[in-house]
Amino acid sequence: MSGGTGEADLRPATQPLGGWRDYGEPELPVPLAAALAAFAEQGYHGTSVREIAARANLSVPGLYHHYPSKQSLLQGLLERTMTDLLARSEAAILEAGPEPIRQFDAVVESLLRFHMYRREQAFVGSTEIRSLDDTYRPTYIGHRDRQQRMVDEIVFAGVEAGEFTTEYPKDAARAVATMCVGVSTWFKLDGLLGPDELIARNLQLARALVGYGAG
Repeated sequence: MSGGTGEADLRPATQPLGGWRDYGEPELPVPLAAALAAFAEQGYHGTSVREIAARANLSVPGLYHHYPSKQSLLQGLLERTMTDLLARSEAAILEAGPEPIRQFDAVVESLLRFHMYRREQAFVGSTEIRSLDDTYRPTYIGHRDRQQRMVDEIVFAGVEAGEFTTEYPKDAARAVATMCVGVSTWFKLDGLLGPDELIARNLQLARALVGYGAG
C-alpha cells in the first residue's frame, strides 16, 4: 500500500504518456465532428441538420447518406464518446495492479484526463441525455452506470481492505465521479491551471473523500 498523501505522491506518473493517457485530436468522422461543434455551441435542439451539413461541407442529402437523422448523429457521437471513456478507464485500472489505492488513483486520473481532453464530447454527453430518444437512452445510461460501477467497486474494495475509512462508500464514489465529470464544464487546456496540477489537486480531494490516509 502506498504510504503518505504528500503532493509528490499524488502527481501523475512521470513516464512518457501513452495508452490510456495518450490524447491527440478526436478521431471523429467529419459529420460527427461537425455535429459535436454545433451541439457544444448551441445545444441539440438549437442546431439544425442544415447547419451541421454546412459545417461538414456536405449537402443535406449527402449528410443523410451517412447519418439518416439528427438523432442518429447525437447517438453516434455519444456511443463513440462512451466507448473511448470506458476503454481508457478499464486500461488504467488494469495497468494499476491489484491494490485499491493504485486502482483508485488510476481511474480518477483517467476520468480527469478524459474530461479535460475530450471536454466538448463529455459536455454534450452530460447535457444532452434529455435529447436522446427512448430506443437509445437506456443503452447510454447503461454505459454511464458501467463507468460508475468501476469507481464503486474500487472504493468498496478499499474499504474492505482497510485502506479507505469512509462510512459512506457508495456516496463517496458518486461524489468522486461527479467531481471528475464536472471538469468538462470549466477546464481550459490553455488556462492558468495545467492538466498535471489539476490532477494532483483532485487526486488529493478524491483521496480525502474516500478517507485514504485518515486512519
